[in-house]
Amino acid sequence: MAGGVRGALSPDREWSRGDRAKAAAKLMAGWVALLWILEVIDVASGNALDDFGIMPRSVPELVDVVPASFIHFGFGHVAANSVPLLVLGFLAALGGLRRFVAVCALIIVADGLGVWLISPDNTNTAGASGVVFGLFGFLVVSGFVERRLLGVGVGVLVAAIWGGAILGGIAPTETGISWQGHLIGLVTGVVAAFLFRRRQPRGALTA
Repeated sequence: MAGGVRGALSPDREWSRGDRAKAAAKLMAGWVALLWILEVIDVASGNALDDFGIMPRSVPELVDVVPASFIHFGFGHVAANSVPLLVLGFLAALGGLRRFVAVCALIIVADGLGVWLISPDNTNTAGASGVVFGLFGFLVVSGFVERRLLGVGVGVLVAAIWGGAILGGIAPTETGISWQGHLIGLVTGVVAAFLFRRRQPRGALTA
């Protein structure tokens, strides 16, 4: 028996800009809220969730490649990631939720596998910063790749606001952070801008 609600499963392109903005805002608010809820649980359980971080080159740790992006080491850690994740995620999700989910999935998996492969021995890596760096790279590049004026403007604005912090976050001299995870996330976000670009007529430059 076939059935369903037409509007609920409409393609992203059929949504109005207002609908996209509302959906993007709800998605990112829920995502950030989940991170805080998980950190409350982590603290209340004596940091039991920290075990979901990634210990490099241990085969059993591969199951933590995805969960590690949702776990943090303290409220300061999750607070530092919340605002950029909320803003960058919202901007990226405005381009379509299906594409956004695909971009984030690629960043999370590639970043987790990269951390597992190249992080120093005896380290435990977790946090949403790899996703933040990935979304930064995606937003900065996608407007140019797609030849969209609005996207270029967003990319320039994002680079102006967070560019300094991003460059500092991938410096190998920084201690106490996973610059490897940051760098892999950034590169994956740039790659995602090419893989998931929206096609334009040759030579066209649109808003």
